[in-house]
Amino acid sequence: MDAKKDIAPQTEKDQREIVLEVKNLYKSFGENKVLNGFNMTLYKGENLVVMGKSGSGKSVMIKCLVGLIQPDKGYISVMGKEIKLLERESLDALRSDIGFLFQGSALYDSMTVRENLEFPMRRHKKKLGNVTDTEPWVLEALENVGLAHTLDLMPAELSGGMQRRVALARTLILKPKIILYDEPTSGLDPITSKEIIELMRNIQKKYDTSSLIITHDMDCARVISERMVLLVNGTNYAQGTYNELVQSKDPKVEAFFKK
Repeated sequence: MDAKKDIAPQTEKDQREIVLEVKNLYKSFGENKVLNGFNMTLYKGENLVVMGKSGSGKSVMIKCLVGLIQPDKGYISVMGKEIKLLERESLDALRSDIGFLFQGSALYDSMTVRENLEFPMRRHKKKLGNVTDTEPWVLEALENVGLAHTLDLMPAELSGGMQRRVALARTLILKPKIILYDEPTSGLDPITSKEIIELMRNIQKKYDTSSLIITHDMDCARVISERMVLLVNGTNYAQGTYNELVQSKDPKVEAFFKK
């Protein structure tokens, strides 16, 4: 199989609205070429999984998507807006429509669950308006992840899986159109991982979110993905559904599916 070539043929699904598009993305750090002509498209309402070995450039790619890192070359469009053309205020407004579930949950240890969820509401008053009573918002977000009873607990009082759920609730409170998941099941036991995956599926159905999921967890990828992109040598080496990719005889693709 040639590099950067779809295993799957073009389908009607590909005619859906594009909410995120990356073309010919390059990023190097000194002599280290991290992204080397990476391409990717995310469609409205889709769950797209990106897989790559540790250090393959997945985190760098995500940071480029939200404007935290400037690529050396390439085109990034999010909901029809080209990232590199946006002024800071416009970029901040766009980021409020992009949820980000960090790998380690990234809850503020000194804040209660309630305060953690209120934090993005204070940062994005322009989007939400002047919300004088935050509790209904906070409770709704926590109810969506089954943790309304944790309202006044501290992060240290929660299990790893509960922390991941609270972090997702914090992401949902701004009602994002796109959610970026960075290793959502990392460090969790198999039962909790399945609960998180099911929660992600329910969130997508309820809010019609478009999800970009970075994961090493092949079970997660198999269950959650509609399409997968395999990141190899800085390129989108192969893409297709799980079932299409697992049948590939390409050694670089097969390596992802070997236990």
